[in-house]
Amino acid sequence: MSVNTSPISESELQLLQALVYREFGMHFDERRMHILEDRVQKRLRECQIDTAYNYYQFVISAEGKGELSELVQLLTVHETSFFRNRPQLDFFQREILDQVLLRKRELQDFTLRIWSAGCSTGQEPYTLAMLVCDALNYFNMRYPVAGAPQPEPGTAKPLIPPPWRLEIIASDVSYNALRVGQQGTYSQAHMEPVDYCYRLRFFDRSGDSYIAKPAVKQFIHFDFHNLRAEFLPLGNDIIFCRNVMIYFDEAEQRRLVEKLYKCLRPSGYLFVGHAESLLGLTPKFRLLHSENSTAYQRVDEGEQP
Repeated sequence: MSVNTSPISESELQLLQALVYREFGMHFDERRMHILEDRVQKRLRECQIDTAYNYYQFVISAEGKGELSELVQLLTVHETSFFRNRPQLDFFQREILDQVLLRKRELQDFTLRIWSAGCSTGQEPYTLAMLVCDALNYFNMRYPVAGAPQPEPGTAKPLIPPPWRLEIIASDVSYNALRVGQQGTYSQAHMEPVDYCYRLRFFDRSGDSYIAKPAVKQFIHFDFHNLRAEFLPLGNDIIFCRNVMIYFDEAEQRRLVEKLYKCLRPSGYLFVGHAESLLGLTPKFRLLHSENSTAYQRVDEGEQP
């Protein structure tokens, strides 16, 4: 038997607005409050709860932790695709990555760590893995590592040349999106931006779907991370945090940028969405330009004004 849900009052909406901001840093101003109201109404019907206040009480209870995740999933737009914003990815692969690899080679540090923050259903981290594999093989042709182990005769060539190691942390606040990424199964429509050679090298065909090969999956670790939290992945050479700051107000954007700064290694790089900017938020990053794209480089403490 269905429950009749009451209209959401302004005070109830403000309670839920404050809850979402407190827990996830997501800000719903007057222009976007109707989105929050609409999504809460959907969850009221789904959970068979009569009022928004009772829903709020449920969400903050021990039993309602999972429901808070369901609500946040509805509030975020999981729009993503393989090779999204190609000019920025070209800048990453051809210029930024080359600089990082040269510096690491000088330091004899052969581990590359990248964080895809807000990875949604996984297309971004898989894209990064494919681009890095190509870049590392090309880089190794130009700058081979003396004494590097070679594959045994008759064994498959690894996707990246030893002794290089790749680790991609892929995080999101949606457990459902993370499960899709872990499975690594994508439809023909999803795969449209992926060229034929990449499909052959990194995916197996299964009917009308493509499944990421174990050899590429091993580079990516999917994990739940709430950017509002203090404990985030540290020691990253490069961070992609694209189309995430749009959900935050300026105060929360400043806090997030400070966290991302701390999560980067010295001289590390940050990529944000094409409609996002660090201008006016912090002096701790310098803006880098390349034709149709931008990136930010961490300014280490001795270099800051």
